[in-house]
Amino acid sequence: MTAESTTLPREDRVPWAAMAGIIATVTVFAVAQGLTYPLLSFILERQGMTPGLIGLSAAMTPLGFIVSAPFIPTLAWRLGGARLAILCSMLAAFTLMAIAWTQEVWTWMPLRFLLGFFANPLYVISETWLISITPASRRARIMGLYSSIVSGGFAIGPLSLGLVGTQGWPPFMVGIVAFLLCGLIVVAVVPRLPQMPHEGEATSVARFFALAPLLLFAVFTAAAFEQILLSLFTVYGAALGSAEERIASLITCFIAGNAVLQILLGRAAEKFGSTRTLLFCALASLAGCLLLPSIFNSSLIWPLVFAWGGVSFGIYTLSLIQLGERFTGRALIAGNAAFAFVWGIGGIVGSPATGLAMQMIGYRALPASLGLLCCVLAVFLVAEKRRG
Repeated sequence: MTAESTTLPREDRVPWAAMAGIIATVTVFAVAQGLTYPLLSFILERQGMTPGLIGLSAAMTPLGFIVSAPFIPTLAWRLGGARLAILCSMLAAFTLMAIAWTQEVWTWMPLRFLLGFFANPLYVISETWLISITPASRRARIMGLYSSIVSGGFAIGPLSLGLVGTQGWPPFMVGIVAFLLCGLIVVAVVPRLPQMPHEGEATSVARFFALAPLLLFAVFTAAAFEQILLSLFTVYGAALGSAEERIASLITCFIAGNAVLQILLGRAAEKFGSTRTLLFCALASLAGCLLLPSIFNSSLIWPLVFAWGGVSFGIYTLSLIQLGERFTGRALIAGNAAFAFVWGIGGIVGSPATGLAMQMIGYRALPASLGLLCCVLAVFLVAEKRRG
């Protein structure tokens, strides 16, 4: 057998160098993002802010996602993906620096909005790059790998709070350096990065809603789930008497499960299909919501939170896999921007609504809100499967 015959077909080859640069870039960015949510919530909790106000503050970042999303396809085509990513990394670093200078909730509102506005293009661009260069035969496992590694970046964020604390400049410096490093990585790998896709009919974010409504609702569910938990789990844990260190560790465990399990979910999607695996993630997330109140103060909370983190974010991973299976060219970048838009809506609706519910009916509103989202998604998926 010749060496030529043992090589993979051209369409199945993976450009590992470009892929490594893309994943490294967004992973470092995720470190900073994963740090800001619990850090700012801890600070606001110490200042005596209500859960509703903490949730409203957290919602400013996804609001930035919403506002920036419709502009991303045009900006990416005109400026180029690499230039836009580098610019956003620098602007995000300066915004976090401004947040660190101030310690007042109302000043943080516009700054957290800008943080989301500048963060969003990087995720849209990186996921478009990755889907564009990934062979179809390996897409599910590679997108699972991508989600796992990026989730590891999110896990490092809150984990770093256990090392540097939540007081003063040290935790903010971790995020600022991560944002700056992100831009430097993009500069280093520019020659290997693909161009933004130009083939196909131009598709707007608004038009994409009609093309894949259920897919976008799945993204909404994943976004609301993550934003609610990251911004309000500190309040939930405090109501049950947990120390800040334990809550931060549980959040880290949640994101660690997210990181570890995405590869397995990608493999499952290849074996059982992405739709069936997506339904499994929705049902498993619902089960976690039902179990949380009864075992929060027991040792069983650790494996539950670990698995819960994996399947809840798996909803997004499976949605991303389906996006790559169903769309190409300009529709692909529009779809990624629509994902970001809906992710922002999920965050901006979920955190304040759940925060207000916690004020009215108590801490049990947190798992109840998360469970309701997962239940509705599961019902829609079953109905769609029966119609198909």
